Amino acid sequence: MILLRWLVTTIVVFLLPRFVAGITVTTIPTAVIVGACLVFLQMVIKPIVTLLTLPVTILTLGLFSLVVNGLFFLFVSHIVTGFSVANFSAAFIGALIVSIINWLVGHFISHDDK
Repeated sequence: MILLRWLVTTIVVFLLPRFVAGITVTTIPTAVIVGACLVFLQMVIKPIVTLLTLPVTILTLGLFSLVVNGLFFLFVSHIVTGFSVANFSAAFIGALIVSIINWLVGHFISHDDK
């Protein structure tokens, strides 16, 4: 499941510049690295951040987790050469698209297993 999530995230990240202004991915290997970083952040760091920001997340009825995803997206753009995000709104929209696609793929895969 981790490899599938990495593959889907990589494909979506590579295609994002065609749909979201302000996001640039220079090469396929860059998209692979960005996908790996995002999956790592989502699986290891996000549970800790979610626990720390739980009061704010509850007050915003879960919408703050979308902000956290956007911040992760922006963070990765600062550490990976060849991947750039112009501003937070581009990062937010990009992270939202990646999250929706990952959710859809996970939803269909989990229903096929039953």
